[in-house]
Amino acid sequence: MSEIGIIGAGQIGAAIATALARQGIAVMLSNSRGPASLKDTVAALGPNVTAGTREEAASKEIVFVAVNWSKLPAALDGLPDFEGRIVVDTNNPIEAPLFKPIDLNGRLSSDVFADLVPGARVVKAFNHLQARLVAHDPASEGGMRVLFYSGDDAQANTKIGELIERLGFFGIDLGPLAIGARLVQFPGGPLPTLNLVKFG
Repeated sequence: MSEIGIIGAGQIGAAIATALARQGIAVMLSNSRGPASLKDTVAALGPNVTAGTREEAASKEIVFVAVNWSKLPAALDGLPDFEGRIVVDTNNPIEAPLFKPIDLNGRLSSDVFADLVPGARVVKAFNHLQARLVAHDPASEGGMRVLFYSGDDAQANTKIGELIERLGFFGIDLGPLAIGARLVQFPGGPLPTLNLVKFG
């Protein structure tokens, strides 16, 4: 199994770590305040979750980025080139608590995100479900909860699709970012917040 890191330990980052840990997958969680600040969080998530620095998490084969939109540049600034590793964009161009949309001047949020992670193979995923649904048992409603993903590299898409299935979700590949990222972008896309379950 690929080594996995998460940059961002808020609701979404912790939810993804929870989903991974439930399947016995090791993951390193990081935030802007350093590993010591995550001691209680990782203890609660179990032995498969460790705390690391932002740089350590970013060095893994698969890196999830789950950071408030306005904090993304600072969270990713100064990291080395990703050299073809997979980076999962879980972010939405909004800011809590008002959830006011960010003006991207007509660009897709994943295009803006890709500029911040040079050398990465970007896959858009895990942004369209509420954090509690990502962390919750995906089979709890008698079927398999749906998770959409998209990206411009077929191999990266396949790898994230396999990970999604291992987590117990039903993955749906929406194709390249120009199509898929637009469908799941919040606000604006038709798919965010839909809690879809595949039966049978």
